[in-house]
Amino acid sequence: MTRSAVALMSCLGLAAAACSQEAPPAPAASPVEAPVSQPAAAVGYACESGKTIAVTYPDAQTARVSYDGRDYVMTSAVSASGARYAGQGLEWWTASRNGQESATLSRLGPNDQAGGAVIERCSRPVAALAPSPNAPGQLVSSLTPCIGSDLKLSVEGGDAGMGNRVTTLALQNVGTQACSLTGYPTVTLADARDRAMTTVRAVQEPGNYFAQSGAPTPVPLKPQTKAFFDLAWNVVPHEAEGEKTCLEAKTLRLTTPGDTALVSLPLALTPCGKQVRVSPFRPVVDGSASPAPAT
Repeated sequence: MTRSAVALMSCLGLAAAACSQEAPPAPAASPVEAPVSQPAAAVGYACESGKTIAVTYPDAQTARVSYDGRDYVMTSAVSASGARYAGQGLEWWTASRNGQESATLSRLGPNDQAGGAVIERCSRPVAALAPSPNAPGQLVSSLTPCIGSDLKLSVEGGDAGMGNRVTTLALQNVGTQACSLTGYPTVTLADARDRAMTTVRAVQEPGNYFAQSGAPTPVPLKPQTKAFFDLAWNVVPHEAEGEKTCLEAKTLRLTTPGDTALVSLPLALTPCGKQVRVSPFRPVVDGSASPAPAT
C-alpha cells in the first residue's frame, strides 16, 4: 500500500469515529410555571329560615350554591332584572336594592322555566361589599355571619298586658371584627335542672301582641354594637287544652343562623300553651323601656 493510500485510510477512520459520537443533549428549556388560580371567595347569604347559603362565583357565568350540605353548579340564565343562575333543577336569583342584596333559591318550573316554588329567601348587606381579588367584576361580602363565641346575650326591656309578656333581648358583638345577623335566632328553653324543655315550641313571627315588625333584614354589627329581638309568651293557662299550670323555664339558649355555638342567659318565665314567639333580628330596641315580668 502506498503512503498516500495509508493516509487516506487514516482520514476515513477518523471521520467515522467522529460520526459515531453522540451529539450532546440540547439544554432543557426552562418550564414556564402556569399561574395558580385562587378559588373564588364564598359569599354568605342569611335566609329567613335561619339557614345560611354560601355561594361562590368563579366567573361571571357561574354560581356554585352550597345548601343543606350539597353543592349545585348553575350557569347564567336570562332574567328581566338582577342576576339569575339555573341548573340541576334549581335557580338562584339575586338583586340589589336600597343597600341590600336579596336572593331567592327556587325550584325550576316546567321545562326549566323560572317561577317555580321558592325554597329560601335570603339577603346580605350591600354596603359591606368589596371587589373580589380573584374574580374581576365580582363582589364579595366583607361581613361574615356572627358566631356565638363572639356574642353576649342580655335583657334590654319588655312589656306586659292582657296575659301577654314580651322581653326584648340584645346580642352584643364582643369580638374584634364586624359581622352581621339576618333572620331569626333558634331559641330553646331549659328548666331549673338545666334540662332542655323539648315540649316548648319556639315559633318565628315578625311581630308580637305589643308591636309589629317587618321581614328579616341584615343587621351589621361593629364591635360592641347590638342587635335586638323579642321573646313573647302568654301566662294564662290554656284550660280548654287541659292545661292547669304552666311550665317554668329558668334559662334561655340560642344559636344564630348558620352557627351551632350556644349563647345562654338566665331568664325565668312561664310559657303557657307550651310555646314562645321569637321575632327577627333588628338594629333598634323599638322603644321597650323596662324588663317584662318573668311570670
